[in-house]
Amino acid sequence: MNTPTLKTERLILRKFTERDIEALYQILRDKEVNRFLPWYPLQSMEEAEAFYQERYAAKYAEPRGYQYAICLKSDDRPIGYIKVDMQEHHDFGYGLRREFWHRGIVTEAGKAVVEQVRADGLPYITATHDVQNPRSGAVMQKLGMTYRYSYIEQWQPKDVRVTFRMYQLNFDGNEQRVYKKYWNQYAEHFVEVL
Repeated sequence: MNTPTLKTERLILRKFTERDIEALYQILRDKEVNRFLPWYPLQSMEEAEAFYQERYAAKYAEPRGYQYAICLKSDDRPIGYIKVDMQEHHDFGYGLRREFWHRGIVTEAGKAVVEQVRADGLPYITATHDVQNPRSGAVMQKLGMTYRYSYIEQWQPKDVRVTFRMYQLNFDGNEQRVYKKYWNQYAEHFVEVL
């Protein structure tokens, strides 16, 4: 199953389509929104089209995935995205247009996606946030994720030194499991007292 449509009190979570390229561009071109995202702000509709093809259309062709557009029910227009990767880390990530910040939208969307991946049998999800973006960590905590460790990375493609906090939520009852790839990959790693 790939990105089944989900509905919450205020939101529709669905696949992006080619009709959403302009909305995707509006989400990803904002420098402030992009500050903590792993790519540079988009500069054109052409870049948005390429981004859609690579990060959404290609993923929708796979047997399983969770790559959602976050839309308000009032107009079904994407105002953000939320996803869980199908790679080993099962990375949970999100982004939202600035004018919709601080309304609980990502938390509401996140709860629906977490319940879907749990029901579909994923054993766990992970998520990381820059220590300079504590609001993202607060979202992770609201979704039931717990802090496991921190690590320092020379983050690409932006080539900046970032301290990340790694959170995890296990669904299969194995509370001792900790995804250690980042701990093992980066020499500077530690557990903070939060």
